[in-house]
Amino acid sequence: MEKILSYPLTVIYLLFFFITLVIFHGIQWFCFNIFGYQAHKKSVDALQFCLMRCGNILGTRYTFTNPYTIDTNQPLIIVANHQSLHDIYPITWYMRKHHPKFISKIELGKGIPSVSYNLRHGGAALIDRKNPRQSIPELIRFGDYIENTKRAAVIFPEGTRSKNGVPKPFQTKGLDILFKKIPSAVVVPITINNSWKMLKYGKFPMGLGTHITFTVHKPLKVSTFVDKQELIHSIETTITNSIEP
Repeated sequence: MEKILSYPLTVIYLLFFFITLVIFHGIQWFCFNIFGYQAHKKSVDALQFCLMRCGNILGTRYTFTNPYTIDTNQPLIIVANHQSLHDIYPITWYMRKHHPKFISKIELGKGIPSVSYNLRHGGAALIDRKNPRQSIPELIRFGDYIENTKRAAVIFPEGTRSKNGVPKPFQTKGLDILFKKIPSAVVVPITINNSWKMLKYGKFPMGLGTHITFTVHKPLKVSTFVDKQELIHSIETTITNSIEP
């Protein structure tokens, strides 16, 4: 019964989702080109809020649990497991005061209303995973940008999303570069649960009544770890131990 009901609701959801992206594409262009970064950032924040409201059409709920006070006057490296694209806009919304910037595959920089524009102009890193000669310099540039602006880098070290919630091993190269280029950063581990259930039937129809949760774990200062592999192991263990089966 749920899957049958999900067909018409998914059509409605996708329609509102696409309309939201198209409308905010124009809003972003106007804000960025007329008023600059701060106005563009506010438009991006509003976009994330509206995308979450689109999710409510499917009965999706979002819970973001953060018991820690995190200073905004320092760079962050937000590290999370990755289950679907629905991980992205809640992190952007709930962590908005830290100006989160994502490491994304270069293909997403073109062709998607709002999303591609924000990736190109909002401070993200667009990397070609198959080309180290492009990706490594881009990560170095991105790290310098985060260190200088005291904003937040968001990285999904699994490299690709888990389709069933089971975490994939962390790839360490990106984290190694960020730790070296953002030495004053605080690492914020986040465990994401259940967002994969939005796609449990595949791309169409979408799952209904999903409760996506985000759990922020104790922030860790990069500078307190001499052995960065120990830091990576600590982050990975903390995140994966809180993933629901």
